[in-house]
Amino acid sequence: MEELLEYLPIILPFVIIQIILMIIALIDWSKNKESFNSMKLVWLIVIIFLNIFGPIIYFLFARRNNE
Repeated sequence: MEELLEYLPIILPFVIIQIILMIIALIDWSKNKESFNSMKLVWLIVIIFLNIFGPIIYFLFARRNNE
């Protein structure tokens, strides 16, 4: 248990960033109803299951294609 507490200051910022990115991506995903309907479910899966990279991929590719 002490070993886990030792790494907590290193891991915690990444977990917080991941959660914030996921929440922002899910809010943005839910607001875009008229665009990319055929890929909407795929983007939801990417956001949720690819951890920290899913929201980043969503913002780089889905939002760029939407504009």
